[in-house]
Amino acid sequence: MQIATVNVTSTHPTNLLGLVGFLVVWIVLFECAHLLIMLLRNGPLIAWAISPLGVTVMFLREPSMPYIWLNVFFPALISGSVVYFGLFSSLAPITLPHTFLIEIPVVVIGILLSSTIDFVLALRDTRYPLWGEARILRSIQYLRASWASIHFTSFGLTYLRDHFGSSPSDLLQAL
Repeated sequence: MQIATVNVTSTHPTNLLGLVGFLVVWIVLFECAHLLIMLLRNGPLIAWAISPLGVTVMFLREPSMPYIWLNVFFPALISGSVVYFGLFSSLAPITLPHTFLIEIPVVVIGILLSSTIDFVLALRDTRYPLWGEARILRSIQYLRASWASIHFTSFGLTYLRDHFGSSPSDLLQAL
């Protein structure tokens, strides 16, 4: 029986600028996958926000179960693909051994780093769903905590006046 060994000293960065570029491309493509899923959802848009954590949109209606899980698994698939091709192709900025004992854990760790929060939020949304005003208030509170710049649509402004009796600035100050 032969035991596979991995030479740890053979792992070294060959291009530091390329490694930084890889990380930027990985994050951008992961966020673009989220944006693509958000654009596929066709519902009344209340607001959108830009924060250090990415772009977020708030829709009027609660998302369906397939949409919630698609928003987890599609970006995870994109993340895993980018990690695999970015670290194990001929253009990789870091030299890693090409064995399954290295490739599988590296790709899984990359997926876990990028998608764990999405998975936890999907579990929360499926186990403890919020509807209507409570979901919108939770989203606004979360965005305020993450230093997001929230931009309400004209539909969102009308919704806030009708359901909360306030303007966006009054609501944001109250939260």
